[in-house]
Amino acid sequence: MIKLEGLVGIVVFALWVFCLVDAIGTHSDRVRNLPKVAWILLILLFPFVGSIAWLVAGRPESSGPRRSAYEREQPEFPEYDRPGRAAAVDPEKDAEFLRQIRERAEAQRKQYDDQKRREREADGPPEG
Repeated sequence: MIKLEGLVGIVVFALWVFCLVDAIGTHSDRVRNLPKVAWILLILLFPFVGSIAWLVAGRPESSGPRRSAYEREQPEFPEYDRPGRAAAVDPEKDAEFLRQIRERAEAQRKQYDDQKRREREADGPPEG
């Protein structure tokens, strides 16, 4: 019977530590129902009940994998939304970069068309 009580104590302690670390590490704006400090105090003062309450009512709801600061929250083009894909943090710089890419592509397209036109002119009119 003592072993079972010890095991329960270890499980409650592990749950308490997990919930305390999780509450401390969670961003304040993602905590639900109570302020972050209130949750930490609740977990500290009432280890078992506070831990269960944190898991049920305070912990942020999982909204998929965490994204880095350079990943898009809601991409303009969902086909490019995959984990690890970096995106510009500043939309103005992103728009400027895309404008430069379009200009470069248009210049290359024009250069290719001019080259093909010159080749056709060098070959002369078709004989027939």
